[in-house]
Amino acid sequence: MFLNPNGRPSRGLLRNHAPAGNCYTATCSEIRFVEASVKHLLIVYHTQTGNTGRMAEAALAGARSEDVDGVDARLLRARDAGPDDLLWAHGLLLGTPENFGYMSGGMKDFLDRTFYPVEGKILSLPYAVFISAGNDGTMALAAIRRIANGYPFKEVQAPIIAAGELTDEHLKGCWELGLAMALGLEMDLF
Repeated sequence: MFLNPNGRPSRGLLRNHAPAGNCYTATCSEIRFVEASVKHLLIVYHTQTGNTGRMAEAALAGARSEDVDGVDARLLRARDAGPDDLLWAHGLLLGTPENFGYMSGGMKDFLDRTFYPVEGKILSLPYAVFISAGNDGTMALAAIRRIANGYPFKEVQAPIIAAGELTDEHLKGCWELGLAMALGLEMDLF
């Protein structure tokens, strides 16, 4: 474990400028920080009333917590996300409202538009789900899980389902979900 340029612990490497095969004791000015491989967390959501958007922002805040070093988190509305975003990602969070006991049309559209362009190019992408539900959210979750199997995505965290009114507890759960996904990616747990 080393300290990054901000003085925080990092899994990055310190390298000196010695010619290949040579070693010497370097002063601080001769050492440069080499960033460890940055992981990418993609958060894709659809919102109508704003509740799922608030959940997505809470997940993003958790993923960008000061406890996380080495994960780049990207938040996109479902209509703005595409195949290139999925191919960029090392992990995925999907957020949707429950509409008529199903995921939203916007989330379904994202999954439909990206499936064939990424088919065979994604191997077991870790993912988790958050749902703003008027009912219990179980059918929306089941639909996402069924489609996620085909990609293939691998569910690595329990879903957050905000049934009824969105509360601070739901938002805290989304923050923790974002943090857990980011830390899991950073530590290569998935």
